[in-house]
Amino acid sequence: MIKYLLPISLALLVITSCSKPIASFMYQADTDSAPTNITTENKSQNADMYLWDFGDGTKSEEVNPSHTYPLSGRYVISLEAKKNNKISKTEKEIIVEAPKDCRVLVKTNMGDMTILLSDETPEHRDNFLKLVNEGFYNGLLFHRVINGFMIQGGDPKSKGADENARLGGGGPGYTIPAEFVPDLLHYKGALAAARTGDAVNPEKNSSGSQFYLVHGNLLTEDQLNKIERQSGHIYTDEQREEYKTVGGTPFLDHNYTVFGRVVEGLDIIDKIAATPTQPGDRPTEDVIILEMTAIK
Repeated sequence: MIKYLLPISLALLVITSCSKPIASFMYQADTDSAPTNITTENKSQNADMYLWDFGDGTKSEEVNPSHTYPLSGRYVISLEAKKNNKISKTEKEIIVEAPKDCRVLVKTNMGDMTILLSDETPEHRDNFLKLVNEGFYNGLLFHRVINGFMIQGGDPKSKGADENARLGGGGPGYTIPAEFVPDLLHYKGALAAARTGDAVNPEKNSSGSQFYLVHGNLLTEDQLNKIERQSGHIYTDEQREEYKTVGGTPFLDHNYTVFGRVVEGLDIIDKIAATPTQPGDRPTEDVIILEMTAIK
């Protein structure tokens, strides 16, 4: 019998070329409720190309991508591992629970933010959620931006507004009674209701739709002491530390209703606040609220 022996290097090449890819992965979620971010660990074998599908319209060709699910739901994550003309596919299901608190995802043309609404201000919370669910804010502008102070939006007249239009006077035709809460202060990222001035609005009622997000600055002990003397409000040690390390606009405290706070995307406030503005504080390039979505 004649035996034909392949050289070792050639034999390995044949084995390698015939081996099929095996798709396999694991993932880890940072929370079990929305919004949640997952990190993937690709365990595939014999593959050199990958295609991920996260079940919400998002795909990736990275080896180990991460992904955020802003909304609750049941999703199927699939991974295709490829080599030459061979493909292996595997799937895993992820269930993202609804959050226990009220959150709103704010998508803008400069990035996304997640806002946590306070249950201590139920009238403002419920009104804001009503407008969000109606799509009221979609397409509106952050029409007033002051770096080191705040970014303001919610004027329905700002949607598609001419670049020379005067903005800031629009609303849904009603106001909301003030809901001042001692612990809801104007830290950086605070969500607060805009309103007309004290001369025409001594009750400090809030606009039915216009709001602002605090940008602010870091405060010193001397500045906080001065504000305490002027306002008569005494800050706790924890509140003072927050203003000194995170920043904000404490001179607005107990004059405008704070009803939430940005919990993801504070850097987007920085980006918007830094945008150039024209006289009247409107950005020279429109900053658009593309969509607001209640995270359910």
